[in-house]
Amino acid sequence: QVQLVESGGGLVQAGGSLRLSCAASTRTFKNYAMGWFRQAPGKDREFVAGISWSGGTRNYADSVKGRFTISRDNAENTVYLQMNTLKPEDTAVYYCAADPNYGLGVSMPDDYVYWGQGTQVTVSS
Repeated sequence: QVQLVESGGGLVQAGGSLRLSCAASTRTFKNYAMGWFRQAPGKDREFVAGISWSGGTRNYADSVKGRFTISRDNAENTVYLQMNTLKPEDTAVYYCAADPNYGLGVSMPDDYVYWGQGTQVTVSS
């Protein structure tokens, strides 16, 4: 069982930045595609960003393109989500997810096997 632990959430004003981290408890992290999803109150969970196992492919939701950047550090077994120019509509619980099957970091939640507990991001106007 792989554990994913997110950190870095918090309260920030609109226009500000946050960096989320997700540490994975696996020795084969380099084989995992990783993704970030979010869920706002009363809404469905939605895809935010994904990165392939090789790091060569990155996918983003249209709503965050140009503002968010996903990256990975295989030496640290960690994936990051740099969030810039934050908006109130980015307020949500952000979840890290892992696909252990040499995936491409796609947007489908069913492709991910392991999930973190979530970290709250609140953007005030």
